[in-house]
Amino acid sequence: MDKRTVDVAIIGAGTAGLTAYNAARKHTDKLLLIEAGPFGTTCARVGCMPSKLLIAAADNAHGMVHSHLFGIEVKEWQVNGRRVMERLRRERDRFVSSVLDSIRDLPEHHKIQGSARFIAPGRLAVGDDIEVDAARIVIATGSSPDIPELMRAAGQRLLLNDSLFELPSLPESIAVFGPGVVGLELGQALSRLGVDVRMFGKGGELAGIADDDIRDYADRCFNEEFYLDTDAAVDDIQGSDHGVSITYEHRQKGLITEHFDYLLAATGRSPNLAGLDLENSGLTIEEDIPVTDPWTLRCGDSAVFLVGDANQLAPVLHEAAFEGRLAGDNAGRYPDVRQRERLVPFSVVFTSPQIARIGILVPELQPSEQARYRTGTFSFENQGRSRVMDRNRGMVKLYGERGSCIFAGAELFGPAAEHLAHLLAWAAQTRMTVTAMLSMPFYHPVIEEGLRTALRDLNYHLNKAPPLVDDCLECGPGG
Repeated sequence: MDKRTVDVAIIGAGTAGLTAYNAARKHTDKLLLIEAGPFGTTCARVGCMPSKLLIAAADNAHGMVHSHLFGIEVKEWQVNGRRVMERLRRERDRFVSSVLDSIRDLPEHHKIQGSARFIAPGRLAVGDDIEVDAARIVIATGSSPDIPELMRAAGQRLLLNDSLFELPSLPESIAVFGPGVVGLELGQALSRLGVDVRMFGKGGELAGIADDDIRDYADRCFNEEFYLDTDAAVDDIQGSDHGVSITYEHRQKGLITEHFDYLLAATGRSPNLAGLDLENSGLTIEEDIPVTDPWTLRCGDSAVFLVGDANQLAPVLHEAAFEGRLAGDNAGRYPDVRQRERLVPFSVVFTSPQIARIGILVPELQPSEQARYRTGTFSFENQGRSRVMDRNRGMVKLYGERGSCIFAGAELFGPAAEHLAHLLAWAAQTRMTVTAMLSMPFYHPVIEEGLRTALRDLNYHLNKAPPLVDDCLECGPGG
């Protein structure tokens, strides 16, 4: 058996693993990057980038459908499903190739492919032929889709986001299970590209939206485009060579059976930890995950660090990169383990309208904690720039802390939420007060003026200012 001795072994070469490698390399050249599957990140291969390529195609199709609102008549056009998928894979492969180019530039003795598992604390086996003694270990094994047993009955007609992008063309119909981030993005995009979509959820959840008003608003908007039941009663699923039949309680029609080309399971992801033989690692395990300090990413008092989707602390790419840098730096400088302030919670759903969550969300707090905060609200329905673009759907709720008037968090459903949310995330990260945020410049006419109106409403409820009497006179028409 080939034996290797290194200062730092990193299990997993996704976003978190690669950033951990780069951070650790500043401290030592005795590293090993271990990848069980093909190199190339989840984001580039099957996540962020291919889904946004599908959404981009859908947005263009949606614009064609609604061009008559602007006095533009488009006589003949069609969605070529094969060409949509060909472009998606072509551009997806470009993103993957850029990651692979970076990995190819790494020293050969720094990387191996194979499945790693613990055989003792600080000792790994990779496959059957390599044993690694590592002074420090970073676990960055990512996550994989969950598939509930009921959906496995779809057989070969079962799709995951991993396999959806390999379809040669767009299907005619699809049933999407899970109106979370992935399901909602892909389901709406497919619907706008002409695919007949039904979407089924459980427990009333919708893309993680915490506020009841915003969730109800979003539910109504999406149901105008495709059938969405966030608390569906599904009786039976049967797959065949030609498709999948689903029996469910339709809200208007009662119990019915419908036939679809495919079933897309977008029902969450679980950490890829099962094959690591963690029982040999010496780590404290709770609910199948090593206990991890969020401020250092260190597992207990060990020399093992757990990062990215594998720890389930904040499973989004920018957090994975942040955690990789923190854990890689701590593994490299060990035993000088340092803490860092976490990034403010921040997520975006690239639907239309978009959904964003930033910082503290008051509806998720205990009632006793909710009294510490006040809320400012705003509707995009009469907001000038949004109406100009026919994108005036949605609402905002902003949260501020009483007494300090520090901006605490927000939830948005509306146009350009990905950009508005960045401004709010920066404000929350730097603990700006609502008054300080209102002192910033707001151009006219822009969608960002909606944030100013919400901030003024929040400022009023924080007892810091009188209510806004006439927004038009104060801010300009449609402000």
